[in-house]
Amino acid sequence: MTSTATTDEPAPQGAAGTDETVRAAHAAFLAARTHSRDERAAWMDAIADALEANREDLVALAGAESNLPDARLNGELTRTAFQLRLLGEEARRGEFLGATIDHADADWGMGPRPDVRRMNVPLGVVGVFGASNFPFAFSVIGGDSASALAAGCAVVHKLHPAHQGLARRTARLVADALESAGAPAGLFGAVEGREAAEALVDHPLVRAVGFTGSEAGGRALFDRAVARPEPIPFYGELGSLNPVVVTEAAWAAQGEDLLAGWMGSMTMGVGQFCTKPGLLLLPETAAEAAQTALPRLASEVAPAAGMLTESIRDGFVANRDAVAGSTDVDVLVAGDAANPPAPGVLQVRGADLTEDSPAIRTEMFGPAAVLITYADDAELERVLDLLGGQLTGTIHSADGEDISRVLQQLQDRCGRVLRGGWPTGVTVSFAQHHGGPYPAATQTATSVGTAAIDRWLRPVAFQDMEDAMLPAELQESNPTGIARRVDGEWVAAQ
Repeated sequence: MTSTATTDEPAPQGAAGTDETVRAAHAAFLAARTHSRDERAAWMDAIADALEANREDLVALAGAESNLPDARLNGELTRTAFQLRLLGEEARRGEFLGATIDHADADWGMGPRPDVRRMNVPLGVVGVFGASNFPFAFSVIGGDSASALAAGCAVVHKLHPAHQGLARRTARLVADALESAGAPAGLFGAVEGREAAEALVDHPLVRAVGFTGSEAGGRALFDRAVARPEPIPFYGELGSLNPVVVTEAAWAAQGEDLLAGWMGSMTMGVGQFCTKPGLLLLPETAAEAAQTALPRLASEVAPAAGMLTESIRDGFVANRDAVAGSTDVDVLVAGDAANPPAPGVLQVRGADLTEDSPAIRTEMFGPAAVLITYADDAELERVLDLLGGQLTGTIHSADGEDISRVLQQLQDRCGRVLRGGWPTGVTVSFAQHHGGPYPAATQTATSVGTAAIDRWLRPVAFQDMEDAMLPAELQESNPTGIARRVDGEWVAAQ
């Protein structure tokens, strides 16, 4: 299927446009509940097929609006289609329903037990705010939208202005694909503009919101969501500094290779990844070598196209300069204000950091990061204790080295902990977790991987129902054949 949509068709705007779109989504949600999980999965496959059928036009439009190279955008579109199909397969399997049956038991230990059956059900209409830095994977039909559809929800997506033409084109393509596959009209809708964004969070038929963006913008919407007469869950990813720890033994074994790896990861995508390793904690014994090597490594970074938008570049430069001008921070590699900016490296001693130091509180969304030197293990642990919540934490250590204390500190602060490697790759899989303690995210749930579906569900228990009254997944004969827990024992899918 090839879309005939154009890039100049704006989505509904303002409170009135949002109200109409949300009401249509709610009606579609009610209708979609009468369709099977297999049908829902087929709808998602249809969206994936439509993305791939329109790949050439979509990638060209994304490149023109984002400055991102075709290879990156093609990979991102492939990831998005894969994610849709993977989540669709999860819908078919139905394990996220958590179907659980406790038969009536007159001899139950606390007294007679009634027949109780529980499963998760979709929330309803979900509002989704796309990210600027991933025009496919975290935008219109990225992880939030895809996981909400897999859960059985309807989606109203607030289009991101950083790639407005692509967002409009993709939203129309998704709606057309769903309609062609037999989904209820309105199951996916889109709005645009600030007034629409506020109205989306406020709308009484919106039952949850997913957001990827800045801490300031996300916190404003989070506060709005919980201030409603009926507060709703707000799943916000608000940014992260993603500390990388290098132990003495790792430095002795790998040395400058670690600095090169860090520079490559830190500048990937012009530093516009939420998992960019923005802090490097290095032993003081390595400081002199790092101060010699990092300027050279920065100068060798391959030229790239501009940052995503001029406003993102301006915000990056402002934050970088604010950190550079703060107490006890020295500039090792200055960078500049061009577009794209040259890489920058700031440095500070761990002994000089406090809980409020901008160096460990300010996300520099672009090609700059902070080198922190530590004198010994005690100082390293003190610095880690100062950090807020993070999406990722990485440690480079020697084989057999006891890193249990640092691992525990990273586990306490991070949603994903890596040993070796670099955090900028986030695979879509069953075990993946992309989230973390605040301010990395507003909730503990993941926004990447199959477990992302769980955000858009709530449990309902049914007591002493006639079998025909129950959802099919809880009926005694298990007509859909899903895995269930029955009287405390797991029964495999049939």
